Amino acid sequence: MGVPEIANRPESAPRDPGWIRRRPERPAWSRRGVLAAVGSVVPALALSGCGGPAGAAEGKDTTTTGAGSKANSQVKAEVKTPKVTVSPADGTRKAGFTAPVVVSVTDGTLSAVEVSGNDGSTLAGSFDDDRTRWTSAGNPYSGTKYTVTAKATGAAEHISTFVTKSPGETFAGYFTPEANSTSGVGMPVSINFTHAVTDRAAVEKAITVTAEPAVEVVGHWFGNTRLDFRPAGYWAAGTKITLSLRLKDVEGGDGVYGVQSKDVTFHIGRRQVSTVDLARKTMTVERDGATLASYPVSGGAPAHTTWSGIMVISERFEETRMESSTVGLGDEYDIADVPHAQRLTTSGTFIHGNYWAAPAVFGSSNTSHGCVGLHDTKGANDSSAAGYRFYESSMLGDVVVVRNSGERTVEASNGLNGWNLSWADWKAGSAL
Repeated sequence: MGVPEIANRPESAPRDPGWIRRRPERPAWSRRGVLAAVGSVVPALALSGCGGPAGAAEGKDTTTTGAGSKANSQVKAEVKTPKVTVSPADGTRKAGFTAPVVVSVTDGTLSAVEVSGNDGSTLAGSFDDDRTRWTSAGNPYSGTKYTVTAKATGAAEHISTFVTKSPGETFAGYFTPEANSTSGVGMPVSINFTHAVTDRAAVEKAITVTAEPAVEVVGHWFGNTRLDFRPAGYWAAGTKITLSLRLKDVEGGDGVYGVQSKDVTFHIGRRQVSTVDLARKTMTVERDGATLASYPVSGGAPAHTTWSGIMVISERFEETRMESSTVGLGDEYDIADVPHAQRLTTSGTFIHGNYWAAPAVFGSSNTSHGCVGLHDTKGANDSSAAGYRFYESSMLGDVVVVRNSGERTVEASNGLNGWNLSWADWKAGSAL
């Protein structure tokens, strides 16, 4: 340190040993000072090595810019597309039909849902309070293809399809009276099922009978294949009755489902009630509160007394064959052309014309095998005969009341004769 440096001497310079150029003096450094100085540089180098922003070297503040970018990326990550799901799932080929259709959405809300079948039917439904779930009010029908169209706020329309499976075993209900027919005031709505019903409540719940003018109508089961409906008293004249069958896919028995979904209407005509007094051997016909006619009759003989009670005309034949073997009486009679026959019981009681008994019998003796007979002529074409006139004045559903027959009251299930049950007993036969 402080050692003079001899510079190259210019060729023009005299060789004067006294010409000496000295190197500028360097600061005096101690070894400790040098190490300290080197150490003080390290943090700066280390900071640069951490990948600081280039702008930092230029004195720019990049803190705010970095935080904003991070916040923006978080906002983008939190915006999610609504996802719609449908049960039964899209593409299902053998979907069940005993549960409702459910449409749900995550990360959004439902704005509209429509479920339509290829049979032209639609399924109504409702949203939950948050509008994240829609449930159909009823179940889909069996053997039907459905299209579900769902709209969620902020998402494209979602469309899915599924096909419900067909039921295995089925049942149907055959009803009386016929659709669009007019009947007497005693006609109940009677339904006979093609398969035994074990879940009576489910089946009865699926059937409603309403009347105009309105009246309470209740069902009553006769065994496991028949369900009748009636009000407390006879229908009012002129009543319109509507039978609504919603049996389709109702499980009436284990694995046995109904097939009907229909409404039918029929009407009640004028009020006609005929009272047969077998002690007096007469029948009085009343229509709309006034006496229409009175006829001499003959009822069942002491060995074959006529059923007592309220009976309803359930079938009508201008002529029919009556054979004793069909009612358990062997070969006592076989008449091929009984005129003006009207059925009162399933067991074989009729009110009919009679041409083979002497005219004096009617009004004086009970000689039949249980039927109520009126004088008539062979061929059923004499309009003056009592049998003819009564037949012409009658219709299905008219009431025939038999009194003083010496026989017990007819069973309510024997024909359309549920009127023999009190209202309390009738209601007790309902499954609901």
